[in-house]
Amino acid sequence: MFGLARLALILLVALTVIYWCLVFWFRAGERARLEAEWERERPPLPQHTYVEIGIRDYQGSLRRRLLWGVYVVPIAAICIIIYLVNFA
Repeated sequence: MFGLARLALILLVALTVIYWCLVFWFRAGERARLEAEWERERPPLPQHTYVEIGIRDYQGSLRRRLLWGVYVVPIAAICIIIYLVNFA
């Protein structure tokens, strides 16, 4: 029982570190893309305003996808493996 709790705690800490690294990495890439888009199109907004609006729009979709990809999929895979090993 303690082994499972320790595994769960270590897994959640590791997945949280991975999650935040991916958040910063994807946001940096999106920021670079928005800055390049602003340079090409030259909209009437200042660059920092254009980029901040784009980042705010991107942030909602990014969090939802990362939550599924980083937390739900690995935990579900581990649960399926545990079930198959013990009961199948």
